[in-house]
Amino acid sequence: MSKFSVISVIDDDASVRAATNNLLSSHGYLVHTFASAEEFLQSACLNDSSCVIADVQMPAMSGLDLLTHMRAQGNAAPFVFITAFPEDSVRARALKAGAVGFPGQAVRWNRIDQLRRSCRYRNHGGTAK
Repeated sequence: MSKFSVISVIDDDASVRAATNNLLSSHGYLVHTFASAEEFLQSACLNDSSCVIADVQMPAMSGLDLLTHMRAQGNAAPFVFITAFPEDSVRARALKAGAVGFPGQAVRWNRIDQLRRSCRYRNHGGTAK
């Protein structure tokens, strides 16, 4: 598998982690799941992730805080946010901070696939396919 196929999923809801893992794995991705931003930051997977999918609202460190922290550390992995509470102001902040996607609660595979192509394009400087 290419480096691009490694996706880290960070969400405090175990059922969301499991469902996202199952969906992405069924499409051939290697998926690492984490219950918190802190767990992800302490993992050996931090620099192996070619794309991060994170919940916006988590205890302690939020998804937005995680994105800001990673960018400050020089990590440019594409970021996609998922949330059950999509607010325009949070969406705007996430996109301004460098997120490539903020699809809201009803995430469908075709939207994830569009974001995947965007991540690939941004990560490799190639054409989105």
